Amino acid sequence: MAFYLSKDQEKELAQIATTIAAPGKGILAADESSNTIANRFSSINVENNEENRRAYRELLFKTDKSAIAEHISGVILYHETLYHKTADGVPFTTLLKENGITPGIKVDKGTVLLAGTNGETTTQGLDGLEERCKTYKNDGAQFAKWRAVIKIGPNMPSQLAIHDNAQNLARYASICQQAGLVPIVEPEVLQDGDHDLETCQRVTEKVLAAVYKALSDHHVYLEGTLLKPNMVTAGQACTKQYTPEQIALATVQTLRRTVPAAVPGILFLSGGHTEENSTVFLNEINKVTLHKPWPLSFSYGRALQSSVLKAWKGNKENIEHAQKEFVRLAKQNSLAASGKYNSTDKKT
Repeated sequence: MAFYLSKDQEKELAQIATTIAAPGKGILAADESSNTIANRFSSINVENNEENRRAYRELLFKTDKSAIAEHISGVILYHETLYHKTADGVPFTTLLKENGITPGIKVDKGTVLLAGTNGETTTQGLDGLEERCKTYKNDGAQFAKWRAVIKIGPNMPSQLAIHDNAQNLARYASICQQAGLVPIVEPEVLQDGDHDLETCQRVTEKVLAAVYKALSDHHVYLEGTLLKPNMVTAGQACTKQYTPEQIALATVQTLRRTVPAAVPGILFLSGGHTEENSTVFLNEINKVTLHKPWPLSFSYGRALQSSVLKAWKGNKENIEHAQKEFVRLAKQNSLAASGKYNSTDKKT
């Protein structure tokens, strides 16, 4: 016999998910691990220590409320960041909530090699996840994120990799919902490789179909979830060039064929695309005339932060300039989430 969420649990999850997926708003992914942010900091010659990480996140989160809250609905935090405070002692979770932004938390523990495959991976972190989710909920988080990675290449993705990652995403989503956290389901088909647009579309459709079958098998309440997929693009090494319009159409077709209308919102990952391309592609996706039953927005990390880091450079005197860059990028992508972005206005 299956056990389902109570009506009260469903209502709370649906309300959180709908709030995050509000039209024209998106998510700032500030959940870089300490190792990942080291690479970002090294590019601007900033030492990767806890105080610098805290100060940088404070810069982002203390950006003028009136300028940012209309564009950003949620922020994904890393474990360390969830418990950080501003220099004057305000917990980051409190600061975000006061600014009308929902705090979330990355709960997976990264990828490891999936034995029996050609270098494919699975995501770890299910052990102890129930206890971690309950703690995070109690400590202010309202949603969670788990990233699965799918590779395209010779004999890839294998059915084993697709199945294993889909099952892990579904198990994670079920555990999150039982703890009162909205799960962001993130099956990322990587850009790595020389595959064409059509290949990415076929693989992404197959992956999303497997994920939603697994979510159904695990009795996950779809109205209390969000999807964070890749956009359908050719591999970085593909010699054939595709227009933003072609990418947008392939992406919308893929989602229409695989994602149930019950899902409250789809928030794309930037997946290594430049800031400009991430915005342009999102804009064109929202301009596709096919019926789209979900808000289509963004959950960007680098595409909302690269220019911010370059402006900051670890210098307190640059904070205001860096925050202006953050507002600019957030506004651009908010416009793109409504199909109203004009690249000629990107510096305004």
